[in-house]
Amino acid sequence: MPHRSVPHPAAPDESAGSRPADLRPFMAAFPTGVCVVTTLDSDSVPHGLTCTSLASVALEPATLVVCIRAASPTLAVLLAEGHFAVNLLHERARGISDLFASGAPDRFDRVEWRLPLGAGGPHLIADAHAVADCAVVRTVGFGDHTAVFAEVRRVTVRDDPEPLLYGLRRYAPWSAAAAAPQPAAQAAPHRELPAALRPAAPDGGTRVVR
Repeated sequence: MPHRSVPHPAAPDESAGSRPADLRPFMAAFPTGVCVVTTLDSDSVPHGLTCTSLASVALEPATLVVCIRAASPTLAVLLAEGHFAVNLLHERARGISDLFASGAPDRFDRVEWRLPLGAGGPHLIADAHAVADCAVVRTVGFGDHTAVFAEVRRVTVRDDPEPLLYGLRRYAPWSAAAAAPQPAAQAAPHRELPAALRPAAPDGGTRVVR
């Protein structure tokens, strides 16, 4: 038999392996929603930050995780108080996302917020289409971030959610993404049943199943 060579996987680039990978371009290619995490300190002063590192963990008990920069002042308050709120921003709240990402000390003076009875943190009522009130149940520190696992105690949602999206370092509105034409559904190929499996018609004849 003639010899046929089998391609081998490329050898790893040792020079590339000697330096840490930059995760940012990879995660930028994974679009997400945008939220603002809010909490109150022991003096009832509000704190908050913009976050895209949010994921559900379990439905029973209802649990989610947010990943926050370890040096964040908001994280310090959140851990000290043990509760917070996750505000999912709607598509018209891009300015609020930028505001809470900036760390501006007067950011809560520039937004409309409320603190309903039992809330985990301020609700950004004019800018969020859904809010989850959460209690911290576990934290895991890794590298320069801390993963905060929290039990969701209450969820408040609007009837017409239009999330703000973020990916490739830019924003996009949900309404534009949802308005894009969907690929046409591919019809299932027709397959005739064998004659022995065709159901009999009431008059004793046969009918074709399509």
